[in-house]
Amino acid sequence: MELTEYMRTLLIVCPLVFFAGFVDSIAGGGGTISLPAYVAAGVPYHMALGTNKFSSTIGTFVSAGRFIKNGKVHLKALLVAVPAALAGSAAGASLALSISEVYLQYTLIVMLPFLAVFALKNKKFNDESKQRFSTGTTLALGGLAGFVIGAYDGFFGPGTGTFLILVFNLVVGFDILTSSGCAKVINLSSNVAALATFIAAGSVVVPVGLCAAVFGVAGNYLGAGLALKKGVKLIRPVFVFVFCILMIKVAYDLFI
Repeated sequence: MELTEYMRTLLIVCPLVFFAGFVDSIAGGGGTISLPAYVAAGVPYHMALGTNKFSSTIGTFVSAGRFIKNGKVHLKALLVAVPAALAGSAAGASLALSISEVYLQYTLIVMLPFLAVFALKNKKFNDESKQRFSTGTTLALGGLAGFVIGAYDGFFGPGTGTFLILVFNLVVGFDILTSSGCAKVINLSSNVAALATFIAAGSVVVPVGLCAAVFGVAGNYLGAGLALKKGVKLIRPVFVFVFCILMIKVAYDLFI
């Protein structure tokens, strides 16, 4: 990239990665903002996947740390779910690198409106812990969710945190903050595994990823603090609006 091209890319990517980190630390789904932002800035799809994973991994580390520090995680579930997510994410990332970019573009176009509807319809979360299963079943569900959603995260990514929160909150029965904390730690694990795969394949624009990561860290830090205080209700309408606008931009680049 030329210097002017880097600057143009960063002007588009950095503010949106900040917002993505802010959203992701509260309700998940920040990748639905950050990944299209890289694409809209002109980063090729495979490079966008890797660079987005690079910056989001650093931001997610900060967010996960705040939840762990405040005791909003379920350690036993994570002992099973984390290694499962590592294995699933590495497999998903390898699959993504073997597929032509055009299929990833079409996947993005299909997934974004689905995720918009999904986010709008799932407005109610359990505020109190109502664990529905035995410890063994809970751990098994955590491991299954870690592997399946981790594989999705490695292959595509956007919405991973949201899916994890919904599984732990609405299926397993953890309270919303514990569900969010578990989602952050598992998401961090899947990010690390996928990132290693993308780095090995040379699919990361490191200078862009580093600059974006600074903004992502700031967004994750502020968003995690807000989530710990107020929950997840405030951000979803803006979240849906932003990634719908980005979907239009990606669709324009693909079809026009």
